[in-house]
Amino acid sequence: MKILKILSIISMPFLMAQQSTRFIYQVSMTPDSTNAEKKTELAYLDTDGKKSIFYAENSLKRDSVMERMRATKNFDRTQMQNLRSNINFSIDKDLNSQSLVYKSRIGRDQYSYNESPDFQWKILPETVKIGDYQTQKAETKFGGRTWYAWFTQEVPLQDGPYKFSGLPGLIVKAQDAKGDYSFDLMQTKKIAEIQQPQTRGQYINLSKNKYADMEKKFQKDPASFINAQRNSGGGPAGRGGGNRPGMDPKQMQEMQKRMEAEVKSRNNPIELK
Repeated sequence: MKILKILSIISMPFLMAQQSTRFIYQVSMTPDSTNAEKKTELAYLDTDGKKSIFYAENSLKRDSVMERMRATKNFDRTQMQNLRSNINFSIDKDLNSQSLVYKSRIGRDQYSYNESPDFQWKILPETVKIGDYQTQKAETKFGGRTWYAWFTQEVPLQDGPYKFSGLPGLIVKAQDAKGDYSFDLMQTKKIAEIQQPQTRGQYINLSKNKYADMEKKFQKDPASFINAQRNSGGGPAGRGGGNRPGMDPKQMQEMQKRMEAEVKSRNNPIELK
């Protein structure tokens, strides 16, 4: 197993003081089952010990760019080109109840669902030192995958990347058995407060099953799905519709083809069921 250097240590007194902390994970993904190329980017787990939020680093960078563009009135969207992310969601956790709210966007609108994952962790005898932390291995089945996690009791926080939580210590590394997805703790740092990615409009809250059904429909025919949203008014979370200003029909068709190709390339989700 690749040993990653962790750049700083969070001590128990620090966490007990309930100061906000950012755990920075390297996320490696294979979102396209037809392409073995790994996609790698960073994600943040911000926590104050009572609650946490997991989101893509690029989300925070995009928010910063947008604020700068609004301040300067220079809306050059080419600045956003290198800030695209395969982590198109955020996860808010209540660490006391071990419940969470998953937030994402499907088509034009923003949706959320509530979940209290029942992780049936099996703690294994295997231990290994990862960076500066002594960790122990655990196993669970979740979302149609078998997952392995390495947690450390040196950081007494029952949390981890993505939806994972419930082990007697911070999850330093998590990886599914196929190696399609992995999360590796790279760095920790103090922050003034927990950050929340900016959103426009409200989230439409659904059941998890309803959300999954909508994702499947969008995956099957994204253009029809978006047209249906547009015709229904998009709900309270709509972010505009119709043709974009300055785009002729040919440009719209090309944009639609790019969107469909991108959606089809996301055929290996982190949760298979």
